[in-house]
Amino acid sequence: MGLQVLELFSGLGGWRYALEGLGRVVAAYDVSPAANAAYLLNHGERPLPREIARVKAEAFRAHGADTWLLSPPCQPFCRMGRHGGLEDRRSQAFLHLMDVLREAPPERLVMENVPGFLGSDAHALLAERLASLGFHRLDHTLCPSRFGLPNQRLRAFILASRRPLAPGPVPDLPPEPVGAFLDAEEDGALYLTPGERDRHYPGLDLVTADSRRTACFIGGYGQKFVGSGSFLETARGVRRFSPGEVARLMGLPGTFRFPEGLGLEQRYRLVGNGLSLPVARWAVAQLGAG
Repeated sequence: MGLQVLELFSGLGGWRYALEGLGRVVAAYDVSPAANAAYLLNHGERPLPREIARVKAEAFRAHGADTWLLSPPCQPFCRMGRHGGLEDRRSQAFLHLMDVLREAPPERLVMENVPGFLGSDAHALLAERLASLGFHRLDHTLCPSRFGLPNQRLRAFILASRRPLAPGPVPDLPPEPVGAFLDAEEDGALYLTPGERDRHYPGLDLVTADSRRTACFIGGYGQKFVGSGSFLETARGVRRFSPGEVARLMGLPGTFRFPEGLGLEQRYRLVGNGLSLPVARWAVAQLGAG
């Protein structure tokens, strides 16, 4: 039967993709209309559009899930954020889940967040709560560049299970060239204007089709230049990666589609807030390694 999963902060359904063959999602939760539209289009089901902080433990328990897969908001722990941790209002859902965990704990869970989560007050609370319930826990810091993807997206993964955890070795595959992930026909509108290039060029993270790395793409890639992800340098000039190219660099399948009418910035935000699929799948697979 495999894992029976509650997918929390489900986004475009990255955990569901990563779960293929290992179990099934019995319920997903997200409040973003754009994310839920993408989830419905690609997975055939719409997540429950409810604020997680307001869902009672009984409602979660009623789904019959034995596993939680979750990616809570990372802004309270981001390198470029204010590091508000549990004091940040965006941690309210996480705090509520810590109460639910005590009342209706699953058999296992995997949580993904930015590296700054490790060592934070939220991490300490999660560790204390898991220990008090008798869970075994492993913390990992993983990057897709070790999974064959030319993308640097370092993330923390917290694995917990009532059974002992003995994960296998982390892959160390050479990244493929960036060119393998590019659109067959590029969008000329993604090229920077001469003014944009002159103004931002010194701070841009530039790569070519032959490169075997790209910087981490964030949700604000469509609006920001420096520190938001890599830009592609070609004979024609310098351009942004398309949302579809970013999706492939994060391991999303070629069948993934964006909802019609979704704007460019919304598409960047959707994939920029997503999971690197090969890494997430490795983490989920470890739940059965003990």
